Order: sequence, then C-alpha cells, then structure tokens
Amino acid sequence: MLTTFSAMVIKSTTAHLFHVGDTRIHRLRHGELELLTRDHQTWAGKEKAFLSRAMGADLDVDIDYRSVHVEVGDVFLLTTDGVHGHVDSNQLVSQYHTDRDHLERAARNIVTRALGQGSRDNVTCQIIRIEELPNQNEEEFYQHLTERPFPPLLENGHVIDGYKILREIHASKRTQIYLALDTATGGKVVLKTPSVNFDDDAEYIDAFLHEEWAGKRISSPHVLRVLEPKRRRRFLYYLTEYIEGQTLEQWMHDNPQADVRTVRPLIEQIVAGVRAFHRQEMIHQDLKPGNLIIDAHGTVKIVDFGSTRIAGIQEINTPIERGTQLGTYDYAAPEYFEGYPGTNRSDQFSIGVIAYRMLTGKLPYGKPLSERGLKRARYIPARQINPAIPPWVDAAIEKAVQLNPASRYERMSELVADLSKPNPELLKGEQPLLERNPIAFWRGLALILLLLSLILTHLWLTASGHL
Repeated sequence: MLTTFSAMVIKSTTAHLFHVGDTRIHRLRHGELELLTRDHQTWAGKEKAFLSRAMGADLDVDIDYRSVHVEVGDVFLLTTDGVHGHVDSNQLVSQYHTDRDHLERAARNIVTRALGQGSRDNVTCQIIRIEELPNQNEEEFYQHLTERPFPPLLENGHVIDGYKILREIHASKRTQIYLALDTATGGKVVLKTPSVNFDDDAEYIDAFLHEEWAGKRISSPHVLRVLEPKRRRRFLYYLTEYIEGQTLEQWMHDNPQADVRTVRPLIEQIVAGVRAFHRQEMIHQDLKPGNLIIDAHGTVKIVDFGSTRIAGIQEINTPIERGTQLGTYDYAAPEYFEGYPGTNRSDQFSIGVIAYRMLTGKLPYGKPLSERGLKRARYIPARQINPAIPPWVDAAIEKAVQLNPASRYERMSELVADLSKPNPELLKGEQPLLERNPIAFWRGLALILLLLSLILTHLWLTASGHL
C-alpha cells in the first residue's frame, strides 16, 4: 500500500514544500505556470511508469523539501497524476482564468475535464491564491508597537491601572520589576515595565511584547505564570504571579558545592520547565541561576523570557531586524559565539553548566567561553574539584556540556536518567586518573616510589649483611 504526498506550509512570506511521489505542486505567477516538484517515477517502456519513491515503500521515506518566496497574487495548484496526466499546463491555466473568481468551481472543472479526457485514476485538485501577506510597512509597524506608551517612573504608593506599587524588586538598564497590589482583589502580583531608555527602540519594544506572548503560551508548574490583566491597560507592561522565595544564585551562595542528592531534584525541575518551552517550539537561551527561583515549597521556576527564541517569529517580514538576545556568557552554549542559532541542545548546555556550578562552585571549562578560546577549551572534571561527586554523575554532566552540540544528549530526559543512575556507556571511556585528578595521581605515584625505594633499600641491606 503506497501513497504519494505533497504539502505546502505558508509562514509569513515563505512557502515550505514537502513532496514524495508523483503528485505535483505548480505555481502560477504573472501568467507563467512553473512546476515546483519533481515526479519520483521509473518508466518501464513508453506507457508504463512505477513510483520510485513513495510513502509506505520502506520503513524510512526520503521527502523532498524546498522553500520559495511568496508574493501577493501567486496561485498554487496541487494535483494528483490523475489530473495532470490528462490535463496539460495550458488547460490548467486556461481553466483557472475562466473561473478565477470562483476557485472551488475552477478546481471542480479541472477534475471534470480530466475525467472527460479519459482519466481513471485518483483525480484531486486544490487551488490556493495569495490575497494578502503579513507585510506591514514601516509606518504601520511602528504604530502597532507604540499603541501603548511607556509607563512613567513608578515609586512606592503609585497606582497604575488599579495596581498599587509596593516596592521595586529588581531594576536593570532594560527593565524594572515591581511588587504590586491588585486593589480590586487584594492579591499580590509582579508588574514588569520596559525601561524608558528604549522608548524609541522598535527592536526592544518588539522583543518586550513577544516576552509576554511567550509566557502566556506556557503552562508549567516550573515556569513563571504570566497573568491576563482584568482591566484595560493604558501603558506598556505585563503582569506575572508573585513568588516568595530566593533565586538559585542566592541558594548557591548558601550551599557551596552541594551534594548530588540535593542537586539532582533541582536539575530535574529545571529540565521540566525548559521542556515546556521546547514543546512550544521555543528556546530559552538565557538559563542561569539568576533566572531561576526556588519558592518556599522547594519548587523551581524559570522567571525570565527576555531572550527566548520563538520558532517562526524570525520568518515574519517586518521593517526591523530581529537579532538574537544572547544571555549570560557564563552559561551560554558555544554555538552562539560561532554565529549559529540556538537549539534544544543549547539550553541543555546551560543546564549542564548550572549543575556543574552547583556541585563545584566553578565553570566546567574554567572560565566563560568565547569564540577565540573555544579551540583551547578543555573540560575540567567535576570530581577534580569535588571528589565526592560520583564518576557517573561527572560523566553525565560532561556529555551535556560538550562543545559540539551533536555530542550532547539527544533528549534531556536522558540527562535526567544519567544523573539518577550510572550509565555504563559513559564510563567506558573514563579519563585516566592523571587527567581526572593529577594531584591524586602524583601523590599516588610518589607513595608507590617511596614504598619501592624502601623495599629496594631493605633488600640491599639484607644482601650486604648490614641487617
């Protein structure tokens, strides 16, 4: 049982085409019909053709992929071989123009023509015309961004849209975060505002709006909950739940070189929060102890989305260039320094660095990575700093922080599993003692040499009659 398959996904101004078999995707532009797919057929004589590639032919399927730019007015025609095997290109274009104001009728008439011209195969036709694309001009785009003005500088006691400012929680050159009281309900919330330093920076405002949007898409006990305002907002800000607790950075100061049994459940919770991002096709990109809060019940929550990369957003055509907001260098994956986009494995690298630092108080490569220093970077075994760390835990962390993303875990659940129990595969290539702990190696070697010297001295004295 075989089938052909042709699909088109349009995102912003790009059409992504996926194809296997002998169905076809055509594009009609400015009166010219262009075939965008290639038939996967093998001919046996002049009349008989067989599918050389199709879904169901094997356990794996090789699917053609290409992307094409889309313009307003483009017409895409998707047909099965029962149609295009009996209706030629000129007839397809002619029938489209005849019924261009009724695309459903045009498709039905093309199918009817194929049947009337002798087709006895599957006859399917779809027609898609691009009427409008998300291309805002510069004026429209900036108008959208500035619909709400930046709030004024807030101080304790100020009330904004029914939220009374209690105190400032955190301030940076990019944002201010306040603890506020909802005067209608009496509940505490966190109010985050953009910095007035960026009130004319379109890229910054765009990123701030997407930060709230990203938070609203995620539902996880390990991710800060973004709240929907109950009253109309007059200013640009957003609300989140209020969490009483301490950052992981503060926890690490209080618990230097924590033991594995304490660290493991914290890492498991961080992974759970990050996987909630990944399920929504988002890469966090700024995982660090300062962006993680441990509440009074020991629950870890990710609390910052400012650097999150959202799948598809980069493809949207706007008058601004959306850059990558790279997080803290101490925890950033090396591929960022080389100009590559982040992936799920980039977040995994950051989690590995966090685990390493919780257990040792140090960084796995001794200092923050940089493009210039990548070639010289060498992993420092965690056990060399904290001998209480089991070799299999050290091996799991080392795999998570590999410089080459392909060498890291394919899934973060594997990292969690290897932190919970030994993985024999990781211990096969365990480093020799000289590399893992040179001090212990040389101490052991000195002790062996001392014992050997004493034995030889004893034998010499015995043989010479001095004993």
